[in-house]
Amino acid sequence: MIPVNEPLIAKNTLKYVADCVQSGWISSAGSYIRKFEEEFAKYLKVKYAVTTTSGTTALHLALASLGIGPGDEVIIPALTMIAVPYAVLYTGARPAIVDVDRELFNIDPEKILEFIQKGCRYDPRKKLLINKKTDRTVRAILPVHLYGHPCPMDRIMAIAKDYSLRVVEDAAEAHGALFYPKSDPQQAQYAGAIGDVGCFSFYANKIVTTGEGGMVVTNDAKVADRARSLKDLAHAPQKRFLHTELAFNYRMTNVQAAIGVAQLEEIEKYIEIKQNMASRYKRLLSGVPGLTLPCQKEWARNVYWMYAVLVEKEFGLTRDEFMKKLKAEGIDTRTFFIPVHEQPVFAKEKEYRGLSFPVAEELSRIGFYLPSGLALTKSQIEEVCRAIIRISASSRGA
Repeated sequence: MIPVNEPLIAKNTLKYVADCVQSGWISSAGSYIRKFEEEFAKYLKVKYAVTTTSGTTALHLALASLGIGPGDEVIIPALTMIAVPYAVLYTGARPAIVDVDRELFNIDPEKILEFIQKGCRYDPRKKLLINKKTDRTVRAILPVHLYGHPCPMDRIMAIAKDYSLRVVEDAAEAHGALFYPKSDPQQAQYAGAIGDVGCFSFYANKIVTTGEGGMVVTNDAKVADRARSLKDLAHAPQKRFLHTELAFNYRMTNVQAAIGVAQLEEIEKYIEIKQNMASRYKRLLSGVPGLTLPCQKEWARNVYWMYAVLVEKEFGLTRDEFMKKLKAEGIDTRTFFIPVHEQPVFAKEKEYRGLSFPVAEELSRIGFYLPSGLALTKSQIEEVCRAIIRISASSRGA
């Protein structure tokens, strides 16, 4: 079976982990925690980075550090991993769901604007955006850079500025992805380093992995300080073991950070592998009828975390039928995420019942991704493509 994802382990991993173990610093204190945070911040060109236990806890910590909580709403895309709405719920706030763009699969800025202009009222004096239906305060936009292509951040940041909203980026799947702003295309910005706060996951299938783990990044010293406090049980500055507010234990271990340091050293090599993979897939599959391949906009560097494709009607098989045939050929694949409003945890609630986001629903029905791991070989890609071409020809009776 050709796996959908298999990681590469950086050459210095064993060396750094052994050093960590030999030093005795294997828990959440130690030099590799600090080094990983400093090097990650340096790579992204931000001032502060704070390690966490996962991408999910990074999202929760980021929202909590901005003071988002009960009575608030956060605008999120309808098509995303469930950790995104969960993180909003963990704070006591509620997700405000909007549709996505069919080409990029990311949150559609025009749908954000439509939600604001039709469903909210804005008080410019108090700088408050209120959802007319729920009477809650809309506090932030949470764009997700899905499958490795960045969102159109200039438009999102402009909307946020106009309506006094914070921006929390989910770059879990977009390590090293770049956005080139129209105002100055020479000044590339990293996904996750554009909004008020950025969040990353280092799960095993990510470009940079620590097995499990996450990171919060920001240029705001107050947000960074609050994130560090909240992730470590909010010990009072003047007295340890004195806790004045509810906080969390989201501490990464020094062992995980040691792995992260080694992985980060090779991130550009990993991105090159991903882009070569995408180029090979595109060259071999571009002529397959009814198979829509992922794009890379002129204003972006897509890191192709996963090579995500759409199975259109012209293909002759449904997405699920196609995946079943690939599995029979020994090729593992994964469907797109199920839209947030269709998840049972949301669909059963009156507030979300009956919602429809047509683009997200269609993408979820016809989208899936091919084997895309860093360990994927050239011969494996060619094997996958040969199988796809055979299945395509058979489905059309060719």
